[in-house]
Amino acid sequence: MTQIVSIVYKPVGMEPPPDEYLRLDLDEATLIAGYGIEGDAKGGHAGRQLNIMSYETLTNLRVQGFYTEPGQMGEQIVIHQLDVDNLPAGARLQLGAQAIIQIVKPRTGCDRFERCQRKPRTAAAGQMGMMADVIVGGVIRVGDPVKVLKAEEHV
Repeated sequence: MTQIVSIVYKPVGMEPPPDEYLRLDLDEATLIAGYGIEGDAKGGHAGRQLNIMSYETLTNLRVQGFYTEPGQMGEQIVIHQLDVDNLPAGARLQLGAQAIIQIVKPRTGCDRFERCQRKPRTAAAGQMGMMADVIVGGVIRVGDPVKVLKAEEHV
């Protein structure tokens, strides 16, 4: 079953060490339309309110020597049994009962990614997940189903 297996966020006001991402695990979170995860310092940026990744991709990256514990790749939501890296821009996903996110673009990484992973971002090119915006807010939980919406299901 396609489902959420991890939710993490960076709380407002908490500064990470220079060579690590600061992410706290959540069992549930509230997604806010036009913002991202409620209380997340990374929220509110159009085109990159969320970073979602595939569980299977994280497993492959771990074998390649990347740090892949929850949040260590800079991701916020991990989805099991969905090829996130190959979703097209504009695709919409329903997370849980009501939240809907829209894929914006592939994540390409930054200098911080390289410092945290101690590898060049090119080593993970095409495997860093997708940036997404929250279209419809709602509560999401680890274990919630994820559904790729068809065009006629888009709100």
